[in-house]
Amino acid sequence: MNDQSRSTTRSGGRAARRAARASALPDHLRPVRPGLQGGVYQPLAQHDLERIHQTALKALETIGLADAPQSGIDYLTDAGCTLGDDGRLRFPPALVEDTLARANRAVTLHSRDGKFDLDLSGTRVHYGTAGAAVHMVDVDGREYRDSTVQDLHDAARICEHLENIHFVQRPMVCRDIEDNREMDLNTIYACCSGTYKHVGTSFTDPNYVAPAMEMLHMIAGGEDNWRARPFVSNTNCFVVPPMKFATESCLVMEECIKAGMPILLLSAGMAGATAPSTIAGAIVQATAECLAGLVYVNAVKPGAPAVFGTWPFGLDLRTGAMSVGSGEQALLSAGCAQMHRFYDLPGGAAAGASDAKLPDMQAGWEQMCSNVMAGLSGLNMVYEAAGMHSSLLGFCHESLILSDDLIGQALRCVRGIDVSEDTLALDQIAQVCMGGPGHYLGTDATLSRMQSDYVYPTLGDRTSPKEWAELDKPDLVEKATARKLEILSTPSPARFTPELDAELRTRFNIHLPQ
Repeated sequence: MNDQSRSTTRSGGRAARRAARASALPDHLRPVRPGLQGGVYQPLAQHDLERIHQTALKALETIGLADAPQSGIDYLTDAGCTLGDDGRLRFPPALVEDTLARANRAVTLHSRDGKFDLDLSGTRVHYGTAGAAVHMVDVDGREYRDSTVQDLHDAARICEHLENIHFVQRPMVCRDIEDNREMDLNTIYACCSGTYKHVGTSFTDPNYVAPAMEMLHMIAGGEDNWRARPFVSNTNCFVVPPMKFATESCLVMEECIKAGMPILLLSAGMAGATAPSTIAGAIVQATAECLAGLVYVNAVKPGAPAVFGTWPFGLDLRTGAMSVGSGEQALLSAGCAQMHRFYDLPGGAAAGASDAKLPDMQAGWEQMCSNVMAGLSGLNMVYEAAGMHSSLLGFCHESLILSDDLIGQALRCVRGIDVSEDTLALDQIAQVCMGGPGHYLGTDATLSRMQSDYVYPTLGDRTSPKEWAELDKPDLVEKATARKLEILSTPSPARFTPELDAELRTRFNIHLPQ
């Protein structure tokens, strides 16, 4: 073979490799993806987990929970709880253990199109939005304003385009809709018309569940289709810590269970205020409350799908302000994830939120710290993972977009280090060092790993200072704003058909413009 032939062959090989790198990788070869298995980080020893479990059982047996609705009292006493003269329901340890033995562990949270289903088994990790922010962060004016239904819809549309956002639990409330019934229904419409991904939502009144189910049946193409693949779950704050049922929320939960909607059992005590100030004590209380919720769910319908939502939050004890961006918060969520694994139950907790008011350096370190620790601990559902600021009071579209990059790096940490004969690379070392080029740049082995092993930021800047200056010194938040405008300039791929949309608008008072 002459020199020209060899040159052509090499050039053709490089071109083929470039073409391969430019094409999308199959899901199983992507460096990060939904459902990577965590669990390597374990802040609690096995005997710690046992002690937390036994203490939670003792709390349920001796303290119990107050303020259950009458229907809840009936369900739970029929299941084996006792109602004391003080109005508190107490849970015999055997009842809790029996419930744990038969609880549903094969929970899948479905997407609307079947492409983003979430398998919550084992230590599979998924990141998404959540919350009830009342403000939107305006990065241009560095101001906060009331959140609207359009903001919520836009957040869902943005999430549809972000690979590392795996589900869309409603991150904000629609403050421009004063009627609570219309707000609940428009929340579902705004989210489901913006994304195919699994949606989480809340209801302010049990009477609003029925019209919501009517809407969801219409979107699904019938009740049977909905029950086969429920693509919306109920985020249910069924307790008011410490150790009290939230009466109205429990009634909502009962209706949602009957309607086939998965339940997120959400216990959100604040350490030092509505939960013990110690990390272990806050985990005990959240665990006890969610165990009570699990008994409740299974008393209504044995085997109903539920997510064990221990969400204790940190508190700055100097001021009484929430500290969702703290190291203590990261430990709380990681410890809760271990309890989920202890029970082998689908679980969720909060991580990735920030106390910072804007997407700045403080937001970056706070979001990354708890997101990484939650993922490494094997938390199935990492809620509040993107876009949340000001201790859950504010939501930011630009921060949501930046969080996609951040969570991609967190997921790479979750994936961990692959050790095999191939990755130990002794043959590569020999080839490079003995008669080779003396470096690994451009080798077939290096190029073959570019896409499958490495995660590259979409907006993060890795240029040199000279290149950065030549590019007119791009600003990260400005790049996120440009990406937001790009996404929102085209209709969502998840939008409803014109026929379905017309039917929904005829039946319900939809506030979003057509």
